[in-house]
Amino acid sequence: MVLVFCQKAIPTLALTAFLSPSSHPSQGEAPNYHLPWAGTNYCPDHPQKRRRHPIKLKHSMAELEKKLYKLEIYCHSLKLGLETREALIIALLKISKKIFEIEIDLAQCGNKRNHRNGNTKASDGKTSVASRAYTINLDNFSKRLKSFYSHWKDHKSDLWGSSEVIAIATPPPSEDLRYLKSSALNVWLLGYEFPETIMVFMKRQIHFLCSQKKASLLDVIRKSAKEAVGAEVVTHVKARNDDGTAMMEEIFRAVHAHSKSDGHESPVVGQIAKEAPEGNLLETWAEKLKDSGFQFIDVTNGFSDLFAVKDSTELTYVRKTAYLTSSVMKYFVVPKLERVIDEEKKVSHSSLMDETEKTILEPARLKLKLKAENVDICYPPIFQSGGQFDLKPSASSNDDNLYYDSTSVIICAIGSRYNSYCSNLARTFLIDANTAQSKAYEVLLKAHEAAISALKPGNKVSAAYQAALSIVEKDAPELAANLTKSAGTGIGLEFRESGLSLNAKNDRELKAGMIFNVTLGFQNLHAPTKNPKTEKFSLLLADTVIVNDNKPEVLTSMSSKAVKDVAYSFNEDEDEEEEQPKPKAEANGKEPFLSKAQLRSVGNEMSKEEQRRQHQAELARQKNEETVRRLAGGETVMGDARGGVRAVGDVIAYRSVNDVPPSKELMIQIDQKNEAILLPVHGIMVPFHVATVKSVNSQQDSNRSWFMRINFNVPGTPFNSHDANSLKFQGSIYLKEVLFRSKDSRHISEMVQQIKTLRRQVASRESERAERATLVTQEKLQLAGGKFKPMRLPDLWIRPPFGGRGRKLPGTVEAHVNGFRYSTSRHDERVDVMYGNIKHAFFQPAEKEMITLLHFHLHNHIMVGNKKTKDVQFYVEVMDVVQTLGGGRRSANDPDEIVEEQRERERKNRINIDFQNFVNRVNELWEQPQFKGLELEFDQPLRDLGFHGVPHKSSAFIVPTASCLVELIETPFLVVTLIEIEIVNLERVGLGQKSFDMAIVFKDFKKNVLRIDSIPSASLESIKEWLDAADIKYYESRMNLNWPPILKRITDDPQAFMEEGGWEFLNLEASDSDSEKTEDSDQGYEPSDVQSDSGSEDEDNDSASLVESEEEEEEDSEEDSEEEEGKTWEELEREASNADREHGDESDSEEERKRRKIKAFGKSRIPDRGGPSKRPKLR
Repeated sequence: MVLVFCQKAIPTLALTAFLSPSSHPSQGEAPNYHLPWAGTNYCPDHPQKRRRHPIKLKHSMAELEKKLYKLEIYCHSLKLGLETREALIIALLKISKKIFEIEIDLAQCGNKRNHRNGNTKASDGKTSVASRAYTINLDNFSKRLKSFYSHWKDHKSDLWGSSEVIAIATPPPSEDLRYLKSSALNVWLLGYEFPETIMVFMKRQIHFLCSQKKASLLDVIRKSAKEAVGAEVVTHVKARNDDGTAMMEEIFRAVHAHSKSDGHESPVVGQIAKEAPEGNLLETWAEKLKDSGFQFIDVTNGFSDLFAVKDSTELTYVRKTAYLTSSVMKYFVVPKLERVIDEEKKVSHSSLMDETEKTILEPARLKLKLKAENVDICYPPIFQSGGQFDLKPSASSNDDNLYYDSTSVIICAIGSRYNSYCSNLARTFLIDANTAQSKAYEVLLKAHEAAISALKPGNKVSAAYQAALSIVEKDAPELAANLTKSAGTGIGLEFRESGLSLNAKNDRELKAGMIFNVTLGFQNLHAPTKNPKTEKFSLLLADTVIVNDNKPEVLTSMSSKAVKDVAYSFNEDEDEEEEQPKPKAEANGKEPFLSKAQLRSVGNEMSKEEQRRQHQAELARQKNEETVRRLAGGETVMGDARGGVRAVGDVIAYRSVNDVPPSKELMIQIDQKNEAILLPVHGIMVPFHVATVKSVNSQQDSNRSWFMRINFNVPGTPFNSHDANSLKFQGSIYLKEVLFRSKDSRHISEMVQQIKTLRRQVASRESERAERATLVTQEKLQLAGGKFKPMRLPDLWIRPPFGGRGRKLPGTVEAHVNGFRYSTSRHDERVDVMYGNIKHAFFQPAEKEMITLLHFHLHNHIMVGNKKTKDVQFYVEVMDVVQTLGGGRRSANDPDEIVEEQRERERKNRINIDFQNFVNRVNELWEQPQFKGLELEFDQPLRDLGFHGVPHKSSAFIVPTASCLVELIETPFLVVTLIEIEIVNLERVGLGQKSFDMAIVFKDFKKNVLRIDSIPSASLESIKEWLDAADIKYYESRMNLNWPPILKRITDDPQAFMEEGGWEFLNLEASDSDSEKTEDSDQGYEPSDVQSDSGSEDEDNDSASLVESEEEEEEDSEEDSEEEEGKTWEELEREASNADREHGDESDSEEERKRRKIKAFGKSRIPDRGGPSKRPKLR
């Protein structure tokens, strides 16, 4: 027996087959078996037209089982070997199991298939199954039928071709994705697609030729049609085996009678000319029409204009499908691409297409409240990269892998349908884009926005394309030839509505309620790269837009197309920077002797240093004028940085003698309720409030007796200033100390412990009350409800943590209408952060850290538990901070813990992406008009510009952001707003120093100067570059300064401060130049980098040793020291040792070290502000 299997490469297509003998074999001859495919309608040349759902089986399970049984008997008769027979039976059983699974799938997907055939749901969203009766929305039918007849009457001559009769024939159902005017009319008018149905519209009659089931559904519209347009509905029921000829003749007679009543001999029949007849019924209908003697006219333009303006119900459906499309792009496609690129995975375009299509068909994956049975795709999602681009709507995703190397371009286009209404969205993503790609995208973005802005009622349809073309011709005329020939089409029940193409020749008028798929792109552009996969690229943008009376509404704006959101930077471009000096070296015509670092220092960095000095000089002038103007206006007055003394109210233990609890024994007692201590004094129990106690302790003497000493707060003594009570009772006598003796050591210890505990509780309560008294009253949090669902980020920890000794619990952050709320499972652990109180918001993903965090720096303090704070942080640990070394057993399959490390990386990436999605959604919320004045946006630290330092007590990694200088890992946190900085002074800067300090002076002189100590000297140049780019004036000094008296002098006499040159007294170069004018100077030598900037003899000597030049300097310094008078040998020895320490062991390579710093900084400098901003790398 021979089994012949027809194999065909059909991706993601469920095929079922049955075995049947091709012919009856003669005796002793083995029959040939084949697998006939069961009605697939699959066309390999057109993958976008393949069937998207399980197929219908030709045979039942009973018939299949009979065939399997006969085949098994035949195998026995041929006396085949046991192994061969069992293998064949196993294969056949697998086929039967697969068929059984497909039949289950068919039962589950029945609604979807019926919808494809036009037999499931109404366009008003009401769904039905086979057992439920179909219903037609009579209100929509009446309204739209009246609109149809009114439009037909008003535009009979120009759009409907003076037709008296309109005949529409709907073809049989098809699994292909196609858009027909006849099907669109069915859905628009009746709410369902009626396949194999003929509709004939006349002034006084409407004829339907269809099956019995469809005719029964149409009975309900008779009364509505009569009331709406005065037309009688006539149904002609076609039997199953009837070709419908007789009923067609009845319709023709009715048409002739209608035409004669209107005085016309030959009726003019309108039809959709481009739709070819399909099926027996429609083919018969087409032949009968040819022999009828009617005049025919194409009415496609009439239907296009009728469908162009959407009513409120249609607009709702388009908004829902646009929301689905943009949600899939933003919350699935973009994170998926970021994950693939960041993890450097190999994923094909076709697999991305399949996953995206599944996400569209299952909205629950994205937590969207849209029913899956109402959702479909407009076309299979399109993913293109690697230099092969097709901007036509018929493009498809091939099986090539996604290409995301440097300067690559990725195009993604998706479209979805909701209740048969379409939406479309396309985005282009740039990976490490070069200048040509960035410029082209910026021009395309500007042109796309211009096309959308031109969609206003009263304008011509061509105005959109003309607006886009004018932008391209103005900003980049060389790209005009590559611009697409249209800016999109109308969209609705059809993906491309005919007659509404946004090209340069369409003179139709725009009206409010029209919907357009605005699509614009550049085809076949060339980039200056040597890689064939990036040398040729294309760009594409598409959005679904509604034409409104005021301004166009972009329904898919949720998915951002801004440069900062589509341009990704995954490389540091180090190779490009290394190659910059090479052309200069080649231009010399010979191999240079100096190194690349020396060439860069002499050729490029010298000019940059000079530019930085000029910029700093200009900043100094502006800063001095601003400071004097501010001080002269009295805006800032020097004061005590500490807050005012806290006022203490009256301390009362008991208001009357009767309130004192009676005591039978003269023993020390503690009244917890009234917070009092009862002490026996001369036989009387005297109460003291615990707040008056300064300290209490106990000790033992030599006679084994125990003493308890209680010290009280007495006004006027050190550390006890006069409070309100001391001023109120100025003539009173105060008790300073009491001493009690007892033989009972246990009682003494208990009393001491109870007093200390009570005193600690009262002090904590009073401190918290005082802190809350200074809090600013915040607005009340408005909880999200109704349509606005709060955005949530679960399983987070908070810093500062809540108080208490119980086990700490994670909580959830929710974004509500006007603020965030963090809460745990405990009812008393809740923190509200209002949007209006947020000064800065930061998102820092975990890269080299153990946590991913959201940090909020506030305008006013809030209480977190019993702590008063201006900084609130929510974080999650991406991996275990503490691990037991050698304590756990390693897996035998993973001894090197490679799998565990991979799992940790995946968890870190997943957490970072969850945080990023939350941040993106909150940023969108903050872009709404009610939050524009707050200017809120999550800022992200720039790790490349970070440096190590000691801002408080421990070393930390300090990182600049776009608006701040922050350190968000170690506590206490550091958040410095750049616009609040007056100047920055870099202290202890000099040769031989391994580190230096940074002093930050604020514009508000009431604030203490912030010091960041022990910054490595290797970070000096990069910090200077960053400060200069941030327009912050900085100075350098060789020693630390005492800032409080300096600031006090400035505020006391601003005029003298200005006359003395303002902040220029900190200028190291100016002070050095003044010191050169004096013969005797103890200010030390001038830094070598100042001397090296000017021409030196070392440059003339080409390869002269730097050691020799410095030896000459040492000899000169020794000769000068010998000429000085009045110094002993010990003083000279001390000065020489100090000089040696300043020069350091590496003084002979100082110039080389300086150039290495410049080279290192060149790889981490701030990017050029003129270029497009890019997203940071997720890793």
